[in-house]
Amino acid sequence: MPEWMSFAGRKLLRLITLLVAVAIFSYTLISLSPIDPVDAYIGADMLLISPEQRAQIAARWGLDQPPLARFIAWARELAGGNFGTSLIFNRPVLEIIGERFIASLGLMATAWLVSGLLGYALGILAGARPGSLLDRAVRLYAYILASSPSFWVALLLLMAFSVGLRWTPICCASPPGLLPEEVTLAHRLHHLILPAITLSIVGVANMALHTRQKLIEVLESDYALFARAQGATTRDLVRHHGLRNVALPAITLQGASLSELFGGAVLVEQVFTYPGLGEATVQAALRSDVPLLLGIVFFSAIFVFAGNTLADLAYRLVDPRIRIGAATP
Repeated sequence: MPEWMSFAGRKLLRLITLLVAVAIFSYTLISLSPIDPVDAYIGADMLLISPEQRAQIAARWGLDQPPLARFIAWARELAGGNFGTSLIFNRPVLEIIGERFIASLGLMATAWLVSGLLGYALGILAGARPGSLLDRAVRLYAYILASSPSFWVALLLLMAFSVGLRWTPICCASPPGLLPEEVTLAHRLHHLILPAITLSIVGVANMALHTRQKLIEVLESDYALFARAQGATTRDLVRHHGLRNVALPAITLQGASLSELFGGAVLVEQVFTYPGLGEATVQAALRSDVPLLLGIVFFSAIFVFAGNTLADLAYRLVDPRIRIGAATP
């Protein structure tokens, strides 16, 4: 069997196992929630609804059935590619996830790329001169951000640049009051820049600290000492030995950071009232919109799994030894 088919088969089996586990555990946790889905659906009009109307609402959404029966019905629909209908928006779940993901894609992609590249560069610069002023500055920056919640950083930036300096918008993904066809790319970028910067600077910390430590280990290894004895400089060691050796751990960390990025986007989108997938997650959780919440959980699991798979594929581009080892029978 070709190596790529074996790789694809293993990944597909892991994805199926992951989704089954996510479905069971997520539905179980949601079923144990103290929030009554019918009360959450009715909202402030609870006192105006008669018991008969309440029973009709429960029957309309299948909430009058036992949890196990609802899970079996939901799993049967899910197997056919139907994620159900959102209680909040009264629209198909996949349609809502598609719209919200497009809004969040630019935010998360920008933050993911900037945090990865900037963290990798800062880690290289700090690790090449351990103990220097630059190294201490990078570590201080990383330690502060690693212990700072993303929503707190978002609030500080919002107060500084939106409220104080008025350089960036306070909320939303486009100017309020404009029709969708009137919103330009410049409008979207203007509203995107501050949330993206928030996610980026928070995500830099782990990448910078991890890359710095790995580079120091490379520069203190036996083959690095042997190269120094032959006249190699620190720049030569970083360029010929450090960059590629620390790239594999950095790729692993960057692929795993997708889950942290998604969690950070939930909080940042709430602060900036950004209408993305994170805001939809909060609304679905607070109003007990089970179909939408489970759909987002499924989508986020696939999203993170895809990121880890891309990281595995990137290994073969960075390190030829992996390709040679995979091709060897």
